[in-house]
Amino acid sequence: MFKKKKQQPQIDPDQLALIENAQRRVKQKKRLYAHFVIFLIGAVFLIIANVGLGIGEEFQKFDLPWFVFAILIWLFFFLYHLFNVFITHKFMGKDWEKAQIEKLVAKQKAKIEKLEANLPKSKTDSNLKSSSTTQIPHKNLTMIVAVGENNEIGKDNDLIWHLKDDLKRFKSLTSGHHIIMGRKTFESFPKPLPNRTHVVISRQKDYQVPVGVLVVHSLEDAIDAAKGDTQPFIIGGGEIYRQAMPLAAKIEITRVHSTFNADTFFPKIDTTVFSETNRVMHPQDENHKYAFSCITYERK
Repeated sequence: MFKKKKQQPQIDPDQLALIENAQRRVKQKKRLYAHFVIFLIGAVFLIIANVGLGIGEEFQKFDLPWFVFAILIWLFFFLYHLFNVFITHKFMGKDWEKAQIEKLVAKQKAKIEKLEANLPKSKTDSNLKSSSTTQIPHKNLTMIVAVGENNEIGKDNDLIWHLKDDLKRFKSLTSGHHIIMGRKTFESFPKPLPNRTHVVISRQKDYQVPVGVLVVHSLEDAIDAAKGDTQPFIIGGGEIYRQAMPLAAKIEITRVHSTFNADTFFPKIDTTVFSETNRVMHPQDENHKYAFSCITYERK
């Protein structure tokens, strides 16, 4: 996703789009022509099979031979193909798709501008927020993480395990919310997760992200960007978890009951600060290589 971009062809993008569209339309019309020829040959074959060879001549419906119904059904599919090539393309072609995408992009930009308007306007503001926010837990902030028995999170910026039900739980809890993460965690995704607002913390001032993704430069700014959310989530990585530990009101942790070779770890949970309020055990089975427990901790 963020790898080196392919070299762009030395042709005007508009001209290239017209050429590609023309090539696509030629292929569509060739397929339609082939369909028409096969339909004609097939119709003749069906008539010969019934009338000439007597195949199924005893079968009639409404005093009509079976080949009439076969040809009518085939004709329906041909007309449907014809409709797609000449009618659907005209009213729902590339221009229509482009207009819909532009509408979505405009909505996302408006949302981003609204969120960015609420971000700190200067370093002084950010420092003031840092001095106060870092000492006061955010009442709705939740950290969500899956860890091994020794608090292992991952290795080489990737997960060490794949637990289907844990991924479903992550999706269920975070859908519709802001998810706050470091740059490396964001880059571990093949693409942004659907139905979630991504807030990426990066020191890079010109860090490029897809439309709809917010970039901030500190955890305090990330929390501020998500202040309209009823429950924003911290999703990694190790350093972001460490910074967020004094701020979090809740921890949703999946404890994988095994040990692993890792290079990223979750900070130890202080049980004098957090208390366990819920635990659900999931045994090892044919879809889960390891047993695990889903545990909820809440700040006392």
